[in-house]
Amino acid sequence: MRLYETMMTECQMMDKRSVSDGMGGFTYEWTEGAEFKAAIVKDSSMQARVAEKEGVTELYTITAEKGISLDYHDVIKRLSDGQIFRVTSVVKDSETPQVATFQFGQVTAEKWILQ
Repeated sequence: MRLYETMMTECQMMDKRSVSDGMGGFTYEWTEGAEFKAAIVKDSSMQARVAEKEGVTELYTITAEKGISLDYHDVIKRLSDGQIFRVTSVVKDSETPQVATFQFGQVTAEKWILQ
């Protein structure tokens, strides 16, 4: 088992959909979607710490198996503590090459609150 695999935890996609509010308008509702495993690591670089001091939300790197397609602004929940993250990059930009003996993709994400 590889190091990144030992760090993986159960996660779940959060799906957003619009629902009628009964008065001619609509609101948004979040529902739990597919489950998958990912390693979620807080960005503790100096740049990230300075940004946090200036009011930017906490930043993370999410690593998942290559078949897991995490797209820009996807929302996921870490099941161990219910923490929500919103993806802020595209997985296609950070996937391992086909010749690699290990296959994964990475995205950046921010700590987020369902709205």
